[in-house]
Amino acid sequence: MQQAAKPCEIWAVAGGKGGTGKSFIISSIATQLALRGHRLILIDADYGGANLHSFFGISRPKYSLSDFFEDKIPLSQIIVHSGISNMGLITGALGSLDSESITYTQKQKLFRQIRGLEADFILIDLGAGSHINTLDTFLLADKMIVVTVPEITAIENLYQFIKSVYFRKLKFFMGSIGLKDTVQELWKNRANYGIRSFANLVDYLKKNLPDMHIAYEQEMSKFAVYIILNQVRKSTDILVGENLKSVCLKLLGLTAVYAGYADYDEEVQRTINRKEPFMIHCRFSSVVKEIEDITENIRSEKRSGFSAQIYEYGSP
Repeated sequence: MQQAAKPCEIWAVAGGKGGTGKSFIISSIATQLALRGHRLILIDADYGGANLHSFFGISRPKYSLSDFFEDKIPLSQIIVHSGISNMGLITGALGSLDSESITYTQKQKLFRQIRGLEADFILIDLGAGSHINTLDTFLLADKMIVVTVPEITAIENLYQFIKSVYFRKLKFFMGSIGLKDTVQELWKNRANYGIRSFANLVDYLKKNLPDMHIAYEQEMSKFAVYIILNQVRKSTDILVGENLKSVCLKLLGLTAVYAGYADYDEEVQRTINRKEPFMIHCRFSSVVKEIEDITENIRSEKRSGFSAQIYEYGSP
């Protein structure tokens, strides 16, 4: 008897601002999965700022998402070879296309075709910011991943992005049970209801709406974000991920998983400039092992033992 095909798992990576190394992280995770024998497709959905192809030494990709949106070529037909076994690449739109110009119909067609791609994993690299199309693509994923660096502005922007994603998801959920405008109205007038945070908002909804508690647990309890901290320079930086996880739980009532961190390594920028895959050309860098750990933590839904890692990082 022929076994049923294993369903494809979609991972998406996003962030609150540019310059955090998001594309480096997702390209490295994709390379690690491919090297382990998984079939995957990497999609550059950074509309208007596509550069993921350069991480694999591709200067002028034959196809891009522009062909999908403008010429209506199916997504499966614009996959180019990344140069790494088991990994196909759908490069970002290289023309004037940006997130603002994508219609609802185009977005839904894109989502249907992403789900229909044949692979073990589909990894999506999203642009920075909280445009609705970015949020909706992020919510398409089975594993939602965010990347930040240990800098206050990056952390603040990331928190705002996570809050925007969560609020968007909450609105979808409320709409599914016939209360589309309720969450917007409550948050807009939150002072009148004694609501001070998203966590308070959720508690209020559970307490005051019939059957809300059961429905929320069935749908929203599955909502989780994986946090990756990039460009760590000292041991105390590592704690930023744990602190951000705690803030998400306290203020949003949201489950966040600290998936791991990657050290700062000057060789990362050198390989990017040379358009070489870092995971292949810098096998002896500590960052390679850290990316391997991050990938496994996300894949298996494990949490890292950061107390041990902090000790090791801070040791002579």
